[in-house]
Amino acid sequence: MVKIKPFKGIRPPKEYAAEVASRPYDVLNSAEAKQEATERSLLHIIKPEIDFDPIADEHSQQVYDKAVENFKAWKQKGWLVQDDEEHYYIYAQTMEGRTQYGLAMCCHFEDYLSGAIKKHELTRPDKEEDRMIHVRNQSANIEPVFFSYPADKRIDEIVENIVKNNAPDYDFTAADGFGHHFWVIRDRAVNDRITEIFAEIPALYVADGHHRTAAAARVGQEKMSQNPRHTGNEEYCYFLAVTFPDNQLRIIDYNRVVKDLNGLSEEQFLAALEKDFEVKRMGAEPCSPTGLHNFSMYLGGVWYSLTARPGTYDDNDPIGVLDVTVLSERVLDRILGIEDLRTSKRIDFVGGIRGLGELKRRVDSGEMKVAFALYPVSMSQLIHIADTGNIMPPKTTWFEPKLRSGVVIHSFEE
Repeated sequence: MVKIKPFKGIRPPKEYAAEVASRPYDVLNSAEAKQEATERSLLHIIKPEIDFDPIADEHSQQVYDKAVENFKAWKQKGWLVQDDEEHYYIYAQTMEGRTQYGLAMCCHFEDYLSGAIKKHELTRPDKEEDRMIHVRNQSANIEPVFFSYPADKRIDEIVENIVKNNAPDYDFTAADGFGHHFWVIRDRAVNDRITEIFAEIPALYVADGHHRTAAAARVGQEKMSQNPRHTGNEEYCYFLAVTFPDNQLRIIDYNRVVKDLNGLSEEQFLAALEKDFEVKRMGAEPCSPTGLHNFSMYLGGVWYSLTARPGTYDDNDPIGVLDVTVLSERVLDRILGIEDLRTSKRIDFVGGIRGLGELKRRVDSGEMKVAFALYPVSMSQLIHIADTGNIMPPKTTWFEPKLRSGVVIHSFEE
């Protein structure tokens, strides 16, 4: 069972919400952030290296200090204001005509350590440390993590009733065309009821934000060790998440591009694929995977369909059934000699939101030699993997739309 609580959110006044809210720190590089950031954008707080000319090293002390300075300035200028009361908040997102409704809440770090908050990816210590420094320095979770929970009709009814009977506190469309809608849940009885219902929910699932979750848990542990009067109810025990019902989320494809064919000619590479795949030449027009165990490949100006042969996957194994596993073992490792996806410089990963055109562009430019498009993982697969204690291969899931940072912030300080 999970422990959650409402919190006194720090958030922009309505007139500044669309400008303050920004894309997350990890979906754009520093140059893109500098170009995108307007005067009030949260990018000055989550990617403060953009305030230096030239752009500074994002891991330098001056950049960490600048983040703290900017967060204080945004509050002093009234661009971020803390609510007087603790609330839960509804944060909804609209993409391509469909809307998903999440609850902004505080989750307890001990649930992450105990496994009640379940993960499906490994984290890198260097990235954890970087996020931990930001959380520690700010005494706040500036950016939320993206969680999911088993859908519950009681929560659905609460959310539906609030959305139907109240105008949103924020309602804007970002530059990428995605809509963002936000309601403050002001009725204390409703807030209490949400806490009660979630106390009966067996687990939460990290969808996006494994490093931020791990960093928040480490900060909670650190502050607990420094407080001889620790009770477990301190604000630092909690971190910010927006949590969505699993039946509203959609995972999109996460694709691969590779720089070379490991010394093989295109003909030799195609011949090597025949051992584990039925290879079909499709032509110059982009084609998407048609289902599980079918891949699209772009090579030499031509699209191919690759269908994995029986025996190359294990439908009874939560990891062995995944197409990322099939591709990694049967192509990237066996044929192309890429053994470690985390460290190899010969491979890159492209979120499906960029479309097949991005795969084609990177190969046609000469930067990459071959591209692979994968059929997306399902939420049921993700939950099964997390429930069985398994870990997905790197870069398996891509959730879209991303949460905007700065819509609401959680502070450890009153």
